[in-house]
Amino acid sequence: MVTIAVNGACGRMGMRVVQSALEDPECRVVCACVRAGHPALGKDIGILAGKEAAGVAVTSGLAGRSAVLLDFSKPEASLERIREAATAGAALLIGTTGFTPEQKQEIHEIARHTACILSPNMSVGVNLLAGLVAEVAKALGEEYDMEIVEAHHRLKKDAPSGTALRLAENIAEAAGRNPAKDAVYGRQGLVGPRKKNDIGVLAVRGGDIVGDHTVVFSCLGERIEIIHRTHTRDAFARGALRAAKFLAGKPPGMYGMAEALGFETVG
Repeated sequence: MVTIAVNGACGRMGMRVVQSALEDPECRVVCACVRAGHPALGKDIGILAGKEAAGVAVTSGLAGRSAVLLDFSKPEASLERIREAATAGAALLIGTTGFTPEQKQEIHEIARHTACILSPNMSVGVNLLAGLVAEVAKALGEEYDMEIVEAHHRLKKDAPSGTALRLAENIAEAAGRNPAKDAVYGRQGLVGPRKKNDIGVLAVRGGDIVGDHTVVFSCLGERIEIIHRTHTRDAFARGALRAAKFLAGKPPGMYGMAEALGFETVG
């Protein structure tokens, strides 16, 4: 039995993880955290999730001891909870996006003392995609233009998505390109012909799109498109719980979702 705490438990992603965990016989939710002043404070997380009472009241801080903290919040709130959980000996599964380089560095420092996964997307399919696009980029080489188009719901605050950035990094590494130099985030005006090593990353926002990512490899005469579409947040929740079970009891260090899901040989 893996005991878990969920930070951002009443958000779109956090709530779906809570619901999935309550249905999973191998998991037990022992803590559900939200920001101070949230209207859900003090209420039973099971009832809020549309299930039977779980005997776990929503809190603004970690309550009880858990094997793994699953975090789906905002960078500042996430770091506060991560520090708290690491001090208590919990492993860290972090799905929050939008961290600054300095904040990511702090997370890596914390991972010297506890097991940690930092991933912008926890779906099984996307993590397989991340390895596949690297293989394709390496095989095709510099003759092919490489572009990424991502689409998300109208409420998403960061752009491009963390998943798109990760795909760009994987492609750049496999193709011998530099993401800091070669990534192009949208185009406007007279930008001139496409540069040979460009990796275009384009963001679409609208409606209730959960998450679509299309990676395009094209040259004169043909193109290859690899597409992943997320239908519901269940995909993220299932992957997150698989990763949580993997992390429980692991020694300190940074781990990857591909490793947690058994895809470490892909890409």
